[in-house]
Amino acid sequence: MNAALAPPQDARAERMSILLQLERRARAQPDLIGLGFLMVNDSFQVLGYRQALLWSSASESIEHCSGLARVVPDAPFMRSMQLWCRTWQSQPWASKIRELGAHDLPTNEAPLWQEYFSHSLVWVPLRDRQGGWLGSLLLSREQPLERHERALLELLQDAYAHAWGALQKPLGALPRWQSIKPRKWVLATTVAAALLAVIPVRQSVLAPAELIARDPAVLRAPLQAVVERILVQPNQPVRAGEPLVQLDRRELDNRLQSARQSLTAADAQLRQVRQQALYDERAKADLAELLARRDQSRSDVDFLEDNLQRSLIVAPRDGVAIFDDPSDWIGRPVSLGERIMQVADPADVRLEILLPVADAIGLETGSEVRLFLNSQPSSPAPATLSRLGYRASARPDGGMAYRLEASIDARDPRLRVGLKGTAKLYGERTLLVNYLLRRPLTAMRTYLGW
Repeated sequence: MNAALAPPQDARAERMSILLQLERRARAQPDLIGLGFLMVNDSFQVLGYRQALLWSSASESIEHCSGLARVVPDAPFMRSMQLWCRTWQSQPWASKIRELGAHDLPTNEAPLWQEYFSHSLVWVPLRDRQGGWLGSLLLSREQPLERHERALLELLQDAYAHAWGALQKPLGALPRWQSIKPRKWVLATTVAAALLAVIPVRQSVLAPAELIARDPAVLRAPLQAVVERILVQPNQPVRAGEPLVQLDRRELDNRLQSARQSLTAADAQLRQVRQQALYDERAKADLAELLARRDQSRSDVDFLEDNLQRSLIVAPRDGVAIFDDPSDWIGRPVSLGERIMQVADPADVRLEILLPVADAIGLETGSEVRLFLNSQPSSPAPATLSRLGYRASARPDGGMAYRLEASIDARDPRLRVGLKGTAKLYGERTLLVNYLLRRPLTAMRTYLGW
């Protein structure tokens, strides 16, 4: 080494001390982020440069840049550097330290060199012990490398590659499962998947469910009228004969008063004609017509009196009144036979299930059912499927579903009319692969039209 090119003895000793400290700090880094930050920023203490970049072969991108806390990969400079680094890494000289210049860029991109870099760009490849690529450290410098600087850079190269390789994969022997050859690993995975696919499992499906009365007494409008009052509250206990609904009777009262007046007039006219019929033959001929008219008026009065009595709807049996908000009914006109409310035993319930068409599986009467109430999802209630709906009907949300019914196996104080939850229905046994692929195959068949 020429005396003119070599630094003073004290400067060389200080630089070697800094180099050793930098190597120790590099090997002590806990992760790749800290190591990369050290490589692009602290290397300046050993080797001066204008800018440093760290290229990662795994991500094929610039991971760190000196002076920046975060690299923006979509920046024009970073896009160009990533493209050039991929090209340089494939060159025959890529495994050695090399000073790059504008001539190492494609002809059409050579003018960019003066815009992005100084006189030279030092390519410092970093490879692991097995020779695999880790990345490269690129240093933009104003002056070319001197001989003693290249020697220091080679020591840094070895330290950085060793630290990077140690963080890339754990030290020591590989776990036993990682030492298996890829072909054997693929074969073992395939065999395990095939064995799992043929495991028999029981089909099951989830569907929304609601507890409804088993045998409710339905209260329907006995005539066409307007609801005047609801005499009970929802879910109120009632006894047989207790008044529940009062229909508006004003129209019936008017019609009854008119019918009674017609009956009185018919009776008076009939008595008069009977007296005339004793001596007038023509009056005797009108007697039958007046008698029929009087009977018709009496029938109208009896009919209207019966309707007045029916305008007060009473409970047909003991139970609770099941209906919506009373304010929804007051003043509402109802037609003959329209359902107003139900009276049912709150403890005598059955389970109504709406099974979506897309989730339908093979089910039979007597299949096992478990009810998970929304209020107590951790304590399912056992039930037994009692009825299957063979025709899908519209659900409240607009979809199509099969209506199923299940009977509760044992009386449970938690269960009452109106509670909702999710029912889990169990079907026949099938292979695990059929169970897992049933929905995807159905969707594929619908999409492809098989």
